[in-house]
Amino acid sequence: QEVTKESVLRSIEMAKRFLISRQKSNGAWPSGLGGDYQVGVSSLALLALINAGMTVDDPPVAKGLRFLRSVKEPEPSRTYEASLMIMALAAAKDDRRDQARISALAEKLEQSQVKHGANAGMWSYSVKPGLGGFGGDNSNTQFAVLGLRDAALAGVPIDRAVWERIRQHFLDCQNADGGWGYSRSHNQTPTGSMTVAGIASLVIADMMLADDSDVGPDGKPDCCAPQLPNEALERGIAWLERHFAVGHNPNANAWGLYYLYGLERAGRLSGRRFFGKHDWYREGAKFLIQKQSRRTGEWRGAALEQDAVVSTSFALLFLSKGLAPVLINKLQYGAADQKEAPGARPARRAAWNLHPHDVRNLTELICGLPKWPKLMTWQVVDLDQVAEHGGVVDLMQSPILYLCGDQPLPFTDAHVKLLREYVNNGGFVFAVNGCSSSAFDESFRRLIQRMYPEGMAELRPLPPEHPIFRSEYLLDPSSVKLLGVDFGCRTAIVYSPDDIACLWNKWSAQDPPKRHPQLKAMITKATRIGVNVVAYATGREPPDKLEPHELVEEETSDEAIQRGLLQVAKLRHTGNWDAAPQALRNLLRALNRAVGLAASTRQTNLLASDPAIFNYPLLYMHGQRHFELGQQERQQLKRYLLQNGVLFADACCGAKPFDRSFRQLMKQLFPGKRLERIPPDHELFTAAVGYNLSRVRRRAPEADNPNVALNTFVQVGPPFLEGIQLDGRWAVIYSKYDISCALERQASVACAGYVPEDAVKIAVNVVLYAMMQEASLRASDR
Repeated sequence: QEVTKESVLRSIEMAKRFLISRQKSNGAWPSGLGGDYQVGVSSLALLALINAGMTVDDPPVAKGLRFLRSVKEPEPSRTYEASLMIMALAAAKDDRRDQARISALAEKLEQSQVKHGANAGMWSYSVKPGLGGFGGDNSNTQFAVLGLRDAALAGVPIDRAVWERIRQHFLDCQNADGGWGYSRSHNQTPTGSMTVAGIASLVIADMMLADDSDVGPDGKPDCCAPQLPNEALERGIAWLERHFAVGHNPNANAWGLYYLYGLERAGRLSGRRFFGKHDWYREGAKFLIQKQSRRTGEWRGAALEQDAVVSTSFALLFLSKGLAPVLINKLQYGAADQKEAPGARPARRAAWNLHPHDVRNLTELICGLPKWPKLMTWQVVDLDQVAEHGGVVDLMQSPILYLCGDQPLPFTDAHVKLLREYVNNGGFVFAVNGCSSSAFDESFRRLIQRMYPEGMAELRPLPPEHPIFRSEYLLDPSSVKLLGVDFGCRTAIVYSPDDIACLWNKWSAQDPPKRHPQLKAMITKATRIGVNVVAYATGREPPDKLEPHELVEEETSDEAIQRGLLQVAKLRHTGNWDAAPQALRNLLRALNRAVGLAASTRQTNLLASDPAIFNYPLLYMHGQRHFELGQQERQQLKRYLLQNGVLFADACCGAKPFDRSFRQLMKQLFPGKRLERIPPDHELFTAAVGYNLSRVRRRAPEADNPNVALNTFVQVGPPFLEGIQLDGRWAVIYSKYDISCALERQASVACAGYVPEDAVKIAVNVVLYAMMQEASLRASDR
């Protein structure tokens, strides 16, 4: 059975209710682990609830935070508890006073790391002074790494030597087969839970150990320097691929839910959707949903995982964090021997992965910005695998497809077709010229021509007024080189001929010592360009991982309009009349899907002066620029409306020139009337016509000032439609907010209008209302 977004959300809600039901009056959660682990268990449960979408305004979270803040120094004294408290307080981001507690706990972890000898780089159970040097294990070590990471991301400086010891430890204790065991011994059997701990810990250590050894005296990095892949990381991932499971902890008899909690982290941080052929999130979610108690919403594992609060927290963290939206897909391409097969020793990174940390770092940076979701992820997508076994739906899991390289692109016709389908379905391609390569530049420009041989797409420099330059930060257009390809209402392909990804690759939550000031400035500028492009493409609202996607088919040679089918014509005019060329076709397809209507999807474009307009019960019109209709066009359009025709129009992205022209046209047609708001309680907005439209979502950019950064918010309420009534019916139905671009899924963050799902519903209702009016008039004529 396919895992659906609804089934996952239902499981998450049941788990949240269970954890809330077990919370004590003082805000803590009980511990059944055979000792006083109340602080750790409470931190874990609180962390799970926050990651499942609860906020500090929810009473259970507020109570839990009060309990943690009531814990007196020097507690907590255990590695697990200190680490989990850091993670819970950092996730809440609630009180500036928590920063001092996070910093103090991070200092405890730093001091208790084993610094010398056979166990250097590890942690044992205790963080008490003087006890950290006794023993150590990879489970306590993993939690210390997670706590220190969250502290660093919260702004607490962590000694670089701590991260260096962590990385060296996981390199030294990796088994020859690529897995990790519980202790430092190479002879200990590797397990799934410890191998995912090793994978995640190596990724985190790499993130914290930015390397400036390739930076020149002028602060400029060598963006063409060859980089070798992280061989230990690849061998660890290869071990997991060979031993992958979700129903148990590989090579272990216990801690299956603890393993899943770590599996989510290993997949998310390493940018993998698949381990081998296994879609780790979907397989894990399916297993957890099946094993969850239908009565209580809890999970119970074996042995120590009999503690339902701990087990349920682990499962809830897997489901909620693994559901994090995929912000960017990084495109993997090239021959098989260029794809860094596990165990291979290539002379340098494959062209597609010239800068291995570029997208990871950019995503991490964006997650820390105030207006964005707290948790988003990225992943690598193999173009060959998608073309052979998947399809455009696999690409649609992310709103952005990122493409980089320094060599000619080896794309087949099938690859090119797939990329075109992705863009036609609302996808956004962001390309960066690695190493500022002339070979890549020429190849990418040819790719655009191959994607659109009919000449409808042209790569042009973005004009200074383009919203990308102010979608998050105010950028100076004269100092930023960006080119783009426009499709109707938005720019759907953006290309940087400069290697800004090389500088993303250098970003770090903590700068290395003595980083050159010039490099810092270059990194800031490059990452801001990246953030602005991502903000423009997503509106800061990337789709959920399990969001279903209805694909828009390529235009085909539809059969000629047949008698008896609903027929809608599109009005041509001088104001960019075809700004959203697929909008009407997509609307008619939506009608066919929603109500089984026999609507012809073959588009007919007519001037208002064409007598053929009388053959259509509905005319559709949109645009972006100023327009005028001639006298003959106005006369015939007025006669059409008086003879029971309906005109449905919208201003693409709320374009004011079109809006002013449309209002002027209505004054010319009907001097005694004016556009008035259609009442929100009108039947047009009810389920009696089609969809219930009492609450729809509309983007509303706050500022229309090129000197102010864009800030878009979403309003929820009934649609704002205006119209003109003739003989008691709405003959003209108009939206000054965008509908057409949303129908094409080509609206941007700067587009004032309805979100795609609601735009479809509004447009469907308008067409159904027009048909009902026509049917009613025909009946009265008889």
